[in-house]
Amino acid sequence: MTDCTTQPLLFASVQRRQIVADFEGGDIASDGGLPLLREVDRKIGLLNALSDIIYDPRSPRFIVHDQRTMLAQRVLAIAAGYEDLNDHNALRRDTLLQTVTERRLKPSQEEGDPLASPSTLCRLENRVQRQDLVCMAKVFVEQFIAAHDQAPTELVLDFDATNDPVHGNQEGRFFHGYYDEYGFLPLYVTCGQQLLVAYLRPARVLGVLGTHT
Repeated sequence: MTDCTTQPLLFASVQRRQIVADFEGGDIASDGGLPLLREVDRKIGLLNALSDIIYDPRSPRFIVHDQRTMLAQRVLAIAAGYEDLNDHNALRRDTLLQTVTERRLKPSQEEGDPLASPSTLCRLENRVQRQDLVCMAKVFVEQFIAAHDQAPTELVLDFDATNDPVHGNQEGRFFHGYYDEYGFLPLYVTCGQQLLVAYLRPARVLGVLGTHT
């Protein structure tokens, strides 16, 4: 006989809203892993750290969607498999995504108000500057070091470039003779099995291969 688990799963609350996973039906979502990712982020503080280093030039008086909520909306959606910004035409009204982003509502807003639109998220992505990316890379390195029980005395970094083909006229695409196709040549920095940095580059640059310390 199958032994079914019927006890509810309790997650950390959002403001005064309790998050419970149970078997009672109601609003059903196929992205059940998002509350788990939220719990992980609450422990390591990655989204807060990234939001703190991205410059936000907007006036607080006119902000509807705060930066940390938009960043959580974009990152968690990608983690759930929604890579295209256009997906947020529907996702911005998704109850589960609204909950796990922990958005801070203004007095004029209600719980059911949608998250940021694709165009608003696009403006967030486009205002990220090169210096922001450098600082974000440092955050990932610090997160990696903090994941160890004891800080390692040495880190062996592997720099590698991998072909990323494109099938349109994306800005920055170039033809790479070695791969015989148009695309980008992103640079990846890994340490053991952990990815530390992924830096998107046009294919006109030289590949970087090899291990460095």
